[in-house]
This record gives sequence, structure tokens and C-alpha cells, in this order.
Amino acid sequence: MRYFFIIFIFLLVWAGMIVRLYHLSIKSNYYYEELAKENIERKEFIKPVRGEITDVNGNLLAMNQIGFSISIMPHLKADSPRVKEIGDVLHETFPDLNITMMKKVYKKQSSPYNHKFIKVVDFIPYADMMGAYAKLSLFPEIKIEAETKRYYPYGRYAAHIIGYTGRSNKKENAADKVVDVVGKVGKSGLERYYNKVLQGELGYVINKVTATNKAIEVLEQVPPKDNKNLTLNIDISLQQMIYEEFAKMKETGVAVVMRTTGEIVAAVSYPAYDPNLFVGGISVKDWRALQEDLAHPFTNKITHGTYPPGSSIKMGMALAFDKAKPGILRSSEFCNGSMTIGNSKHKFRCWKHSGHGTVHLRKAIMQSCDVYFYKKSLKVGIDAMAKNLRSFGLGVKTGVDLPREFNGVIPDKAWKMRRFKQPWYKGETVIAAIGQGYDSVTPLQVARYTALIATGNLVTPRVAKLVDGNATKPTIKPVAFDPLSISEIRKGMYDVCNTPGGTAYRTMHDLPVVAAGKTGTSQVTSIPQSTVRRLKESELAYFHRSHAWITTYAPYNNPQFVVTVLVEHGGHGGSTSGPMAAKIYKWLYSHNYFSDKPVQNIDTAKQPESKMDQTRPDDESAVIDNSLEREQPKKVKRKHSIDRQLDLF
Repeated sequence: MRYFFIIFIFLLVWAGMIVRLYHLSIKSNYYYEELAKENIERKEFIKPVRGEITDVNGNLLAMNQIGFSISIMPHLKADSPRVKEIGDVLHETFPDLNITMMKKVYKKQSSPYNHKFIKVVDFIPYADMMGAYAKLSLFPEIKIEAETKRYYPYGRYAAHIIGYTGRSNKKENAADKVVDVVGKVGKSGLERYYNKVLQGELGYVINKVTATNKAIEVLEQVPPKDNKNLTLNIDISLQQMIYEEFAKMKETGVAVVMRTTGEIVAAVSYPAYDPNLFVGGISVKDWRALQEDLAHPFTNKITHGTYPPGSSIKMGMALAFDKAKPGILRSSEFCNGSMTIGNSKHKFRCWKHSGHGTVHLRKAIMQSCDVYFYKKSLKVGIDAMAKNLRSFGLGVKTGVDLPREFNGVIPDKAWKMRRFKQPWYKGETVIAAIGQGYDSVTPLQVARYTALIATGNLVTPRVAKLVDGNATKPTIKPVAFDPLSISEIRKGMYDVCNTPGGTAYRTMHDLPVVAAGKTGTSQVTSIPQSTVRRLKESELAYFHRSHAWITTYAPYNNPQFVVTVLVEHGGHGGSTSGPMAAKIYKWLYSHNYFSDKPVQNIDTAKQPESKMDQTRPDDESAVIDNSLEREQPKKVKRKHSIDRQLDLF
């Protein structure tokens, strides 16, 4: 037994030695081979120049400033006189440099296995380096390399579209070799979405080196693939104009200007931030100021802001009714100012206390009658409404080329059960029908859906026009609607902007092009049943005021552009957001954006007169059809006090 134990120990020791020998001679061979190779060959990556971003007219929106970085030879003793001399020279040349921090970086990265120069200064502007280059080049321990730094000439004007670059973190470095070498990555906006294109591809040079790491021969060299640029559909001049208009109004909000084929010409989220703050690393003070600002300048409200759509949803809601129950829109509803459900005493009120009387579809859009949509919704149900609204682009991502887009919510029974573990109630169907309750959408979703109403096509919004010289392809999905229903809805939208009594008539009727649209007032606080007299929006505390929507398209007979404006806590869509939309159309017209060439096969001016409901309960509706034949509506003397009341929607 003793001999058996000795033999076992002997075999165990030899087995361990054999495993270790195998590991050293075979498994570790590649590692030590590469380590030995580094002693005779040195591979240095050549960083690509990040691509530039320009607007549709060639104006630079993101560019590279030229400068230099400073690196120091490895394996120097941190407390040696030579290192002290180098530090003194750098501090004397560039007094703003933090020498203590530079020494920490150097000490951390200097190791026996690192044969590469250690970067201690990321960027010195070109002008500052020119006077010091000759003196610094006398030190063989100092290496000066060309470097670029991202710069955004238009700052806040396009911050949420362009985004910004910043220092990469460990996770980003591990995921992308180019990012690891460059040390910078797109953090938001187009800089993030198109980062792999903009950053280009690494080049490299392999040198044969001596034992002292001195290059004596170039063995291989591959240039980087860089200058991969973006050209946008954005017109920065229009972007600036809209931003300045928001600043004059002293209101927060969003404006989206999009061609009906999906190209985004302008998209402003106000207020914004200066992206240049992030390029070299934002200070704690600046970051805290952004986070504590109640106007949320850091939030991209275009794709990340979700709001109740209010009455701007009513065109899509009507089409959802028609999809669920064909023919339902051909019957009118009676509005006496409110309605109840079953035996409940709870009143679901229309914005107009006295009611609208008999209401057909066209009038329901023009005067934004709530009771019309209340009653129709109960005949259809929330599940069918939600399913169809999502197919129209609401409550789903648009697919725009911007990162981290939000979905929003178009609720149904299953959604509420998942979210709250509660059943759905009929009263929730009623308020969802006018864009309230759980409904929430982004401004870009509303713009996209408006283009669908105008043309019958669901498009994918696009910011980029050319990506590395290649044109982006439009994505267009036709959606079939009942011709009579969509015709009445478009006519109702025409009435909103061009007929006395329309909710946006005051601000939209006198334009160089004929526009059609819909206003909306989305409540952010509920109104108690006991309230008899509703407070005016101006009488409410700011954060209790409703959001003000207007979404439009033009020209009416040949839809080419969609303009959607949301003013947060702006109160009335017609009077608050309407003027902004009107100024945008005037700007587009004065800059020759409108074409006579038809964009879509839509001839709304020659559509047949409605057969849904030939009865016109008000005199002003009787002249609508004939008015569509003219290129631009004539000014009509205002006689109706209802114009002021209808600004609520």
C-alpha cells in the first residue's frame, strides 16, 4: 500500500509537469510569439478623419477642427530629471495644461510590455502648437501627432438632430476596434445613428524596430478609409428661423417640417443645448444646469417627447372607425354639449357647452365636435380603434434615422391589463376617441400620420439625404381608405384652415398656398364634474395648461409638405401653434420650396360633393365645396364669435 501511494504521488507530479509543459510550449506559444514579434515589429494604427455633416445646401453642421495631440515615450522613470524637464517645458509652453493629471495618466499606462507612446494631451489647437512645435520637437521623448476635434458651427439650432460625439467608455471600446483606437464615439443624434459610417475605417503601418524601439523599415502600410460624409435633407436656415421664433414666443415645444415623401426639412426641439460642451467632456456645472432646467433642453422632444394628441387624432380616429365598421361615417350624430354612458350620471362633455347640433363628419373635423367621436367610439370599441390607429403610424416607431426613438402609447384592453392589471372601461374608450386618457404620441408620429391623411401613403421619415455619397431610399407604404371618407376628412381639414368658423381660420387662411389641417388642445389635468365654468387656459398655472397642437399639409390640391407644431402648455392650438405654422409656410413659399409638379395622384378640388350627409346645419358650410376651386381663398370678413371659442381645439 505504501508503494502504491508513492507511485501515485510520482505519477501525479509527472502529470502536472506534462500539463504545464504543454501549456508553455503549445498553448502559450501564440502569446509569446506575438510578444516576441512586438520586439522586432511595431504596428501603429492610423486614425481615420471623421466624416462631416452638411445640410441640403452644403452648410457645415458638424466639422473637424485641426490640431495636435502630445504623447510621451514609455519606460521613463516618473521621478527622473528628464521627465521633470519635459513636464516643465510643457507647462511653460501651455500654462493651462494640468501637469499632475498628465503624470498620473503616464504612470498608469507605462509598463514593461507597452512599447507605444502614451498620449497625455488629447488636443492642442493648431494656432497654439505652431509657435511651440520647433521647441518640443527637440525632445525625442515627445511625439506630436495631427489630431482633430469635433465642432458644431450652428450649436443649439440643430443639436437634437446632429447630436454630439464624446469620449468612449470601456463597453464602447470593446464593441468597436475603431472606437477603441480613436477614443471618441457618437453619443446622440445622427452622430450616434450613423457612427459606423462617419468614423470610417482604421489604417495602419507596420515598422521594423530595433531593441530601443526605433523604426528602421516600413514593412506594410494601409491608409485609412475616412471622410465618409452625410448630406441631410435639413435646411439649416429654416431650422434657425423656427428656433428663433420659439425663442421670441418664450415657449417650449416642437416643430416638424417634412415633405410628404418623408424627407425632413426641419425639426426643432426647443429649447436645446450646445453640443460643443460635450466634445471634450462636459463640466459638472454645465451638466447640472442641463439636468435641472425644467424646460428639459437635453430631451429630444421630436422623437422622445410623448404627449396626448388631443383633437389632432380625430382624422385618424374617424378612419379607424370606418376601417372597423365600413359605412359608419355616413351617419350623423347629435351633439347637445355632453353625453352619458348607460345609467351613469358622469357627463362626457364637448368643448362647446351648448353643443353643435346635428354633426356630420366634415363638420366634426372642422369644428372639432367631441360628442361625435364619443358616440362613434362606443359603436366600434377600443381594440379595433387601437389596431387601426397603430397601422396609421400612431403609437409605433416611425423608423426615422435617429436613435432611441420612443413608441408612445395607443392603448387597448390587453395593454391596460399588462400595465395596470385592470380591466378596460367604456369611459376610457370615450376619452381615447378624442386623444386623451392613456393616448400618447410623438410629434414626428403626428407629422407622419398627417402625410398619410394627405396622400394615402405611410412614409418613413428620413433626415439623411446622402450617406457616404449614396442616396437614401424612400420607404412608402400605400394604405387603402374609403374614397368618400378620406375625401370628407380632407375637406374638413380644409375648412379648419380656410372657412370662417374653422379652428385655425384666423392664422391659416391668408397664406400664399392653400393649407389643410387640424388643431388640438390636449389636457394635462382633468376637469372635475362639479366645474360649471371652465377656466381659460391663461388663468391656469403654467404646468396645468393644455398642450397646443396644429398639424397641417399644403398645398391642399397637391400635398408636398407637412408642418406639425406643438407648444407645450400653450393652451390653444389655433392661436398658439397656428402662427408658427403660418410663418413656416410663408418661409417655404418665399424660398421656392413649392413645386407645380404633382407629388401624389390626388385631386381633392375635383372630388364629388359629399353623399354622406347632404344636410348642412349651418350657412357657412354651404359655400365650402365651390371655394375649393380657387387657388387661394379670399379674405372673408369675420362675423362669427365662434372663431374665438374654437381656438380651444
